Amino acid sequence: MLDFLDFSFLDALDILLVALLIYYIYKLLKGTVAINIFLGIAFIFLIWKITQILKMEMLSNILEYLLSGGVIALIIVFQQEIRKFLLMIGTTNVTSRTQFLKQLKFLKSEITIETDSDTLLNACKKMSKTKTGALIVIERTNSLDFLIKTGDTMNAEINEVLLESIFYKNSPLHDGATIIRDNFVVATRVILPISDSINIPSRFGLRHRAAFGVSEKTDAVCLLVSEETGEISYIKDGSFELYADYNELVEKLKLDIQ
Repeated sequence: MLDFLDFSFLDALDILLVALLIYYIYKLLKGTVAINIFLGIAFIFLIWKITQILKMEMLSNILEYLLSGGVIALIIVFQQEIRKFLLMIGTTNVTSRTQFLKQLKFLKSEITIETDSDTLLNACKKMSKTKTGALIVIERTNSLDFLIKTGDTMNAEINEVLLESIFYKNSPLHDGATIIRDNFVVATRVILPISDSINIPSRFGLRHRAAFGVSEKTDAVCLLVSEETGEISYIKDGSFELYADYNELVEKLKLDIQ
C-alpha cells in the first residue's frame, strides 16, 4: 500500500523530463490551430489511462486502437509543427558556451547582449510614417545561420539610422530581410522561405508570406512595415500578433525577446 513512497531519483528525473517535453510542445503549438488538436489528443490519452486503471477493457481497447492507429494521421496534421520541432533541435545555437548558456533563461541576462527593442520599434515607426517597406527577423533560440548564408553578412550594432538606411528604397541592401541576432545586424538581403498557407489574406504580398514562412519553420519573430499602408505587423509562430496600440506592441516584443 505504500509503494508510492518508493520514489527514486530516476522517477523524479522521468517526471521532470516529461514535464519539460509537454511544456516545449505547448510552447511550440501555442497560438496555432494545432493546439486544440493537441489538447484533444491529450484528453483522449487521459481517458484511456483512466479506463485502464478502472479495468474498463472494451473502452480501453477502443481508445488504444484509436491512439495507435492515428499516428500517421498525427504526422500529417502536425507536419509543420514536427518540422519546426526537429529544426529547433537541429539548429539551436550550441556552437559556443555563450550561445549554449543563452538557452538557460535564468542566465541569459548575464551572458548575452539583449536586443534593443526600443531602437527596433522606433526605426519601424519612422519607416511607417514614410511607408518604407521593411522586414526584420529577430533570432531567438533557433539558429538562423542557414538563412544568413543566402544574404550579405554583416556585424553592426543596431541603431535607428542603420536600419532606416538599409531599407531606404534606393539602398542596394533593402531587398529581402534583415536578420537581428542579440543586438547586431548579422545579415541583409536574406532570402526567406515563403509560406504556402491559405490562411494569409490575398491582400498581403511576398514580404508578409516570407515573414510567415520563417516564423512557421523557426521560433524567430518578425517586424514588418507595409510599403502600401505603412502598417507595422508583428508576426510570430506563423500568425499575426494583434496589438491595440504602440505601447502594447513594445511590451509584446520585449517579452518575446528577453
